[in-house]
Amino acid sequence: MVASKATRFERTIRRHFDAYHAADREAVEALLDPDFTFTSPYDDHIDRAAYFARCWPGAGTFVLHDLKLVAATCEGCFILYEGQAQNGEMIRNSEFIRFAGERILSIEVFFGRPTDTDTPD
Repeated sequence: MVASKATRFERTIRRHFDAYHAADREAVEALLDPDFTFTSPYDDHIDRAAYFARCWPGAGTFVLHDLKLVAATCEGCFILYEGQAQNGEMIRNSEFIRFAGERILSIEVFFGRPTDTDTPD
């Protein structure tokens, strides 16, 4: 049975998070399209080389990445996750990941509030 596109996207995303968590650059590079771009509140549509120069040093610094939601659309996947840095800081972010075939074409990160931050009444 051939896996659906959504299932393939989810598998690739989970492999990407696992490789990032393990700081396995070779595995991440194999998952990224040559035209990969990365966008976050700190990075505006940077290319692959800039991603590895600016963002990759954070790989392997989290003790936890818990994917709470992976929802596929016809254009890509929306991910909601919680993480914990080695210093104990908790985060809750979302990402939208687009694909080119089986590879990740782009990642757009949206920062959320730390999970231990109280929400206003």
